[in-house]
Amino acid sequence: MSTPPLAGAGMPPGAFSGTQAQAAREVNTASLCRIGQETVQDIVFRTMEIFQLLRNMQLPNGVTYHTATYQDRLAKLQEHLRQLSILFRKLRLVYDKCNENCAGLDPVPIEQLIPYVEEDGSKHDDRGAASQLRFATEERREIMEVNKKLKQKNQQLKQIMDQLRNLIWDINAMLAMRN
Repeated sequence: MSTPPLAGAGMPPGAFSGTQAQAAREVNTASLCRIGQETVQDIVFRTMEIFQLLRNMQLPNGVTYHTATYQDRLAKLQEHLRQLSILFRKLRLVYDKCNENCAGLDPVPIEQLIPYVEEDGSKHDDRGAASQLRFATEERREIMEVNKKLKQKNQQLKQIMDQLRNLIWDINAMLAMRN
């Protein structure tokens, strides 16, 4: 954060306080989200501290327990819980303010937020990108044709192998009958 200029530095004494109050009222949604994120991080940190305190506490299992230590840990735990409650209230305020700021906005479909390249290249005026796109589509088309021909050849080879297998089967059957 920047420090405010001094009142005697070319500004009248009351001029800055009015602009500062107006800026405080007009907080943008992005800074609210950042404040919300920091608040969530503080909540997580406080919760971890609470669990650490609870883990370190001894259960009353018949062992003599120092009341001063117990009172100290209880006070720490209550302070953490109080701060956690304050942080949750702050988060609720930030959430409500963000919803208030975004209430007038029209929701944008997610599909419009994802950029994509059209087949004809009309979205890009750049000639280099359009030529690369054309080259890539031609190369893809050629690969698809080669794959199609390769599948046809594989099918023909499979048919030939099946015919040879049947022929060998018949020859073996005829030889077995002769013996």
